[in-house]
Amino acid sequence: MSETFNLFSPELLILIAITAVFAGMVKGIVGFGMPMILISGMTVFINPNLALGILILPTLVTNGWQAGRQGFAAAFSSIYDHRWFLGVGYAVLLTTTQMVPWLSQSLFFLCLGILVVGFASLMLSGWQPRARNETTLMIGCALVAGAGGGISGVWGPPTVMYLSMHNLDKQAQMRAQGVIYGLGAILLLMGHIRSGIATPQALILGGFAILPACFGIWIGFKIQDRINQNMFRVTTLIVLIVTGLNLIRRGLV
Repeated sequence: MSETFNLFSPELLILIAITAVFAGMVKGIVGFGMPMILISGMTVFINPNLALGILILPTLVTNGWQAGRQGFAAAFSSIYDHRWFLGVGYAVLLTTTQMVPWLSQSLFFLCLGILVVGFASLMLSGWQPRARNETTLMIGCALVAGAGGGISGVWGPPTVMYLSMHNLDKQAQMRAQGVIYGLGAILLLMGHIRSGIATPQALILGGFAILPACFGIWIGFKIQDRINQNMFRVTTLIVLIVTGLNLIRRGLV
């Protein structure tokens, strides 16, 4: 049950649609951010567990669209290229989904937000992630991404951190993000059906949010196709900082 509105009331549906359009636009431009914006926006007027259940279906559909923009052969190639990151991240995601009904998210939001803001700020200054063993960085990002995805549906920032190590071009990074988030959304759905977060009411509202989210991502794709590589990188990092600050805010309230 929502805290402010009755489920399926016109007011609630309009607010969900507006939030989904905006989240889709941001995702279309930089490739991520939809779950963060959806859960942050919707928890203003509904409880977090319901918001988490709602975001699953629009996230799944829009990521499938993003992953397949250059064809599904390219998408399968991205799966192979990032198979170890996917394996570690998804194992953690499935495990942490079962903890959601009992966990407080405040500390997790705070820690993840500090990490994201610090990393993105360094990247804007020209710093690039380096490690003597890139496998260590990959595993670390996968663990954080999987835990974030399972607990809150937010796995974008750690995934972008991981992908930044590979210096991918704009299209390859967008495709890889779509593949990683899309497969993650399938597992998120499976995990939260079992955890009880993905209730029939939440999935119905999530189904309603698909069309507005797709409209938003279509607008975002039009913008993203017209910006150059450096602007894309800077825009991505700015969105990371904004989402990280929002995570810190959520951890402190």
